Amino acid sequence: MTIKAGDTLPGATLARMGENGPEQVALDTITKGRKVVIFALPGAYTGTCTTAHVPSFMRTRDAFADKGVDEVICLSVNDPFVMGAWGESTGATAAGITMLGDPEAEFTKAVGMEFSAPPAGLIDRSKRYAMLVDDGKVVVLHAEENPGVCETSGGEALLAAI
Repeated sequence: MTIKAGDTLPGATLARMGENGPEQVALDTITKGRKVVIFALPGAYTGTCTTAHVPSFMRTRDAFADKGVDEVICLSVNDPFVMGAWGESTGATAAGITMLGDPEAEFTKAVGMEFSAPPAGLIDRSKRYAMLVDDGKVVVLHAEENPGVCETSGGEALLAAI
């Protein structure tokens, strides 16, 4: 089942790079009692993800904060080492974006947003989407039909919807 507005996020353990290396992060601990934006994409260092999706949230990070969003999270089916390095190389981390990996696609599969494109080497990756979550409940969800496009899931489009 694909997640939709009004649904509660499932429990999942994600990963990030901490000061002392990889850390496990329980999704419910970062969404409980908070308003967060989660945007997900097919892969770190890939074309549209690097040139369009991440930059759109870097440009809009402060405007989301002005609307009461506590945290903006970038999620990808990658390990925390890759997500940490990608956040540094794009400037996303410095811009206040939290880079989280879903290494086993646990969350991605639980919300029904996985896809595979074997010719491109993408197996069990995340579809491209963005959502506003309030206290663990999906308020707005914008999903792309094509993972190579970043239109409805971009920072500006989600910001306009809230």
